[in-house]
Amino acid sequence: MWLPFLLLAWGAAVVSCARVCRTAVAAAGRPRHGGPSAPADDAPADGTPAAGDGGLSLYETAYLSGGPHRLADVVLVLMAQQRRLHLAHTGWATVVDPVGLDPVERAALTAIGPEGQCEIPAVRHALSGAQAVHGLADRLTLAGLAAPAAARKEIGAAVRQVQGAALLVALAAGAAYWMVPSGAQAGPVLAWFALPLVLTLGTWAIARFEVQPSTGWATEAGEAVLRRARRALRGRLPGATSGGLTGLALHGPDALADPGLRAALHSSGA
Repeated sequence: MWLPFLLLAWGAAVVSCARVCRTAVAAAGRPRHGGPSAPADDAPADGTPAAGDGGLSLYETAYLSGGPHRLADVVLVLMAQQRRLHLAHTGWATVVDPVGLDPVERAALTAIGPEGQCEIPAVRHALSGAQAVHGLADRLTLAGLAAPAAARKEIGAAVRQVQGAALLVALAAGAAYWMVPSGAQAGPVLAWFALPLVLTLGTWAIARFEVQPSTGWATEAGEAVLRRARRALRGRLPGATSGGLTGLALHGPDALADPGLRAALHSSGA
């Protein structure tokens, strides 16, 4: 009576693990354009420096390091340092000067809205869907530095499926255990479920630590450029404005020297 549960467990394990392998191979086999990214036409017009030796702008560095949310943090802090926005420690952004110097800044001002005040998480969410951010992501993808959105979604769905399969195997094993006739040993029955459980958990672990990092925001080529930017940042004098913005782009809010800005970004979920 417990054999249908075993077949269900094996079927879920094989299908989910095969999907992870197929999507990982497909992502690794996508054609890459080998050259560095072209200079971004949405870099700040006031001459914000490139983030590293790879010639990336701060916006590109932020996107490759942490996606649209990191990019939103960079543009908000950049405008705050120029006294064109006020970022409160409570996590609210208030417009001081409603003039954007580039498409991403204009998208941020549009996200804040006509009232001139908005919570930072809402700005991050709105910028994720802004055309200026999509254009930057498309250029980085064409340059081979950013992972295609489809690859990230496919890998994420495959990993979630193998997680579900591992849970299903465990539940099937529990159901089979209760189906064992009274007086019979349940050990041999549970042993049949050990292999599909090990298979799903092992695939999950490999995907978590090997596959998912390679299909994050940056490709291997993009990660190489970011590593050069990190080395360049370590060689700069601490406290420099460009280093602070670059540190934010590369490492997130903890890299900021200003405790008020750190509090504003952290209180809003960064």
